[in-house]
Amino acid sequence: MDFTNRTVIVTGAAGNLGQAVAKAFADRGANLLLLARRREQLEKAFGTESPQRLFATADLLDQDQVKAAIQKAVDQFGRIDVLCNTAGGFRMGPSVHETPDQDWDFLFDINTRSLLHAVRAVVPRMIEGGGGKIVSVGANAAQRGVAHMGTYCATKAVVSRLTEAMAAELREHNINVNCVLPSIIDTPENRAAMPSADPTRWVAPDALAEVILFLASDGARAIHGASLPVTGLS
Repeated sequence: MDFTNRTVIVTGAAGNLGQAVAKAFADRGANLLLLARRREQLEKAFGTESPQRLFATADLLDQDQVKAAIQKAVDQFGRIDVLCNTAGGFRMGPSVHETPDQDWDFLFDINTRSLLHAVRAVVPRMIEGGGGKIVSVGANAAQRGVAHMGTYCATKAVVSRLTEAMAAELREHNINVNCVLPSIIDTPENRAAMPSADPTRWVAPDALAEVILFLASDGARAIHGASLPVTGLS
């Protein structure tokens, strides 16, 4: 999985998974555009920029900001080869009939609308460049409804359905679109929230990053529209 001279965009790059994904691509020679809401988040996670690692700030809910960030990658590297949508969030909630609109809006925005704004900005560039790979992060839990997680499950299920739709639309343009479905990811936040759980059974961010790298590689060129469970020992 050699990504030398390929340009990779990572949304949510300052998060636990985003950092792991960025490191994995960097170790394999990729040019990176790392996207987060605030520059100080990126500087804390990665230090300084370099010729192969650019920082871009944008609110993923603002289409114009996302387009401007993507343009920075095109200006620097000339093309976009891979988009990794790692931005997202989780929130437990009340029963579906008791869930307020603001909870629906929050999770649809962070898990779905952020993805839509990223692909709107990136896909035309990939078509112009002759192809690319898009890998998004869904959720294993979203394969069925779970009590008090109805909103979360719904928003992450949309990620899988959009992945399938885009894969069918874009495969003739040599663009592969797939997603991963992790179970609980081993992060400091999850360890703090579930202190009695065994995190060795969860999915390590670097292990999930390796699966994302595979789906972004030439080795996955025959895979279109897959929702790949990545569940560790859970």
